[in-house]
Amino acid sequence: MLASYVRLEMLRMVRNKKFLIIGIGFPLVIYLLNANVFGKETTGDGVTLSAYVMVSMAAYGAISGALVNTAGPWAQERASGWLPQLRVTPLPSWVIIVGKLVSALVLVLPSMLLVCLAGALTQGVSLPAGQWAALVGALWAGAVPFVALGLIVGSLLRPEAVQPVTLVTMLGLMIVGGLWFPVSTMSDTMRSVAEVTPAYSYADMGWKVIAGHGVPMTDALTVAGWAAALGVLAVLAYRRATVRE
Repeated sequence: MLASYVRLEMLRMVRNKKFLIIGIGFPLVIYLLNANVFGKETTGDGVTLSAYVMVSMAAYGAISGALVNTAGPWAQERASGWLPQLRVTPLPSWVIIVGKLVSALVLVLPSMLLVCLAGALTQGVSLPAGQWAALVGALWAGAVPFVALGLIVGSLLRPEAVQPVTLVTMLGLMIVGGLWFPVSTMSDTMRSVAEVTPAYSYADMGWKVIAGHGVPMTDALTVAGWAAALGVLAVLAYRRATVRE
């Protein structure tokens, strides 16, 4: 039952043109533009800025893809009456939520992999196979809270309000989380705020992996905590939305 629903959701998402443009193409273009600016400059950990930006853009692609691929379609499905209809089918609520979560996670992979491939082929980013696997694995698993956030937005807002709210949320996560501007350039107050956001901890897992430090436990716990909290809120928001509709 779950596998069939996931397959259906993936087919529906792939037909969404916004997924192809925003979720896959845009992060790749931004990475290529920025990576060529920094050249062979390095961070304090000895990581080239092109590799650092590669992680930032891979994280950005995953976050934007997770939000765009869930919030808008979810709101449209709710407005069209599709979600309330699902409530009267044999599908339990958890299958619907998990199905959307799994399908969204599968579809964030192309953007992440393309950015990493571009880093390796065009910018000379070289990592051992184990580090590549750890990087992709950490960023893939860490995208869960952003999918849940998209489900919350799609459950609570009308379709016409979802796009601007999603855009503002996405930009806020990028800026405050240090994906566009390193947290080292922020004030102490802003840095303290950044370090408790899911976006910073999410990207920091990748930054630490390419620096050879592995995934920090604090980052993993922060992302897991956000995933659990937002996952519960996503289920509650879905139930509220379908009952209301």
